[in-house]
Order: sequence, then C-alpha cells, then structure tokens
Amino acid sequence: MLKWIGRILAAMLVLIGAAGIALYQSDVPRAEAKARYGGPPSQFVTLMSGAVAHYRVHGPDGAPVLVLLHGSNASLHTWEPWAEILAGDFRVVSVDLPGHGLTGAVPGGDYSQKGMAGFVLEFAAALKLEHFAIGGNSMGGGVAARFVVENPGVATALILVDAAGQSSALPRDPGLGFMLARMPVVQQVLPYIGSRYIYEASLKQAFADDTLVTDAMVDRYALLNRMEGTRQATLLRFQLPADTTLESRAGEIAVPTLILWGDRDTLIPVDAADVWKSRVKGAELIVYPGIGHLPMEEVAEKSAGDVARFLAAHTPS
Repeated sequence: MLKWIGRILAAMLVLIGAAGIALYQSDVPRAEAKARYGGPPSQFVTLMSGAVAHYRVHGPDGAPVLVLLHGSNASLHTWEPWAEILAGDFRVVSVDLPGHGLTGAVPGGDYSQKGMAGFVLEFAAALKLEHFAIGGNSMGGGVAARFVVENPGVATALILVDAAGQSSALPRDPGLGFMLARMPVVQQVLPYIGSRYIYEASLKQAFADDTLVTDAMVDRYALLNRMEGTRQATLLRFQLPADTTLESRAGEIAVPTLILWGDRDTLIPVDAADVWKSRVKGAELIVYPGIGHLPMEEVAEKSAGDVARFLAAHTPS
C-alpha cells in the first residue's frame, strides 16, 4: 500500500513540475515594468538600506500627511481612488512595500511584517515625514499597526482597512491564488507560472462586485508580480511563519484608530474587525454592507469620506 502511495505522490510531483514548465513565464525586466506603471506622478527614492522605494504623493504641501500601505501582491495603485478624493485636504503618500509593485525585491530580503514596518520608518525618514497618519489594507494594515506599536509618537492616527493581524473564527475563502500559495509543493512552482487567470480569480474573490475587476487591473497585477526579483520575494514571504505579534500587542496602540471593513470579506472575515475594536482602546468601527476586502476601491467615495471626517477630528492643530 505504501509503495502505491509513494508512486502516486511521485506521479503528482511530475505532473506539477510538467505543468510548471508548460506554463512558465519569464521575468519582466524592471525597466519594462517601470515604463508601464512608473510614469508621473510616480517617484522613486533610494533608502539607507539600498532599497529603491516607489511612491506617489497627492495633495498640497503643508497639508496633514496620510501614508497608505497596500495589501499582499497588490501595489500603491489600490489607493488611487482615495488619493483623488482626499488630495484636496490631505497630502496622501502611497508606497510600494518590499517585494511589491515597482519597489520589488530589496537588499537583505526581509519581507516580514517587522521588516516592512522598518522599511516604512526608513521611507518616512527619507521623505522627512516626522508625524503623519498611517493606514493600510490587509497585509498593509498589519504593517501599519506594527509601525504604530514599534514607533510610538510618530503616527498621529491609524486607519485599518480589512487589516491582517487578528484572528477570525469564521471560515475563510481566500481565493485561488492565496490558497495555492500556501500549498507546500505548489508554492515552489506557482510564482513562476504568473498565470493571468489566477490573478483575475483572486481579484474577483476580493471584490463583492466582481464587475469592478477590469482587464487593466488584472494586467497590472499580473505584470508587476512578474517583475524581476518579485517572484522570489513572494516565495520567501509565503514561507515565513505566521506572525502573531499584533494579537498580543494591539493593546499598545495609543493613537486614534478607525477600522473599516466589508461585511462580505472572505479573505479576512468581518469578525476580525470586532477583535481589532476590542483590543484597540477607543477604536471606531465602520462596516460596509455588501462590500468585500477592498472598500477603498469598491466604495471609494463613502470610505474616503469616513476617513476625511475621522482625520479632521483627530489631526493635531
């Protein structure tokens, strides 16, 4: 019996390997990715660590600053709807995190939550941002919260949008891409396939209204995740052990905090929002009915309006 099981497993590995070879797509040169998605208003800054951070700034000099961090396998483009709406009253700074977007792979290869929070501190120093509100979606929400915990006195407010970092008791359906990325053997092959279909399926899982998933959006995700160095970074990131730091340290967050969540989020179910609220003293929670994992794109006007109101009430004079 064991002999046959071994043969079956060996056959499966051969099939997976063959599929990987058949579907393999080569890296996209950084210059090509930058030419496609790095035009104005994109900017680049070299940090002390040697990382070259891709970022965008919307809004007037002297306005209160809001730094925004995207989720896993996404990029700063996810914040463009908010940036357009908030730029009248705020200086909105979005940045591609390590292993993502046009920042891509970074020296030292640290793609942990702690490492990304350190990157944000380094980035803020490079832009001479001393005090600012910070927000993030999904993985980026966890990074934003970690930044606040580890750098007290820097952030003036925290915006958590369907943020990672707390447990959920509800069943999760993260979508095809994230599911495959967690499978031990498949995850070794998956980054090199770069299948457009996988990104399309994952995005449609993230949006409650999947008609919002456009061809241009899928093309952007597929190309940026194939930029040279990014697939290796993605593999390293998905092999990291789960980081539970925020489950024990969320209570240390001492800045005004706004939690925004879609009640149809299947990647990080809405009960995680209640956990965040219970652990962050004085946090405000807004849940959007019929909305998925990306409220800043799916209900941009409503969610940006909630952020503007909250920050107006909690921005130091």
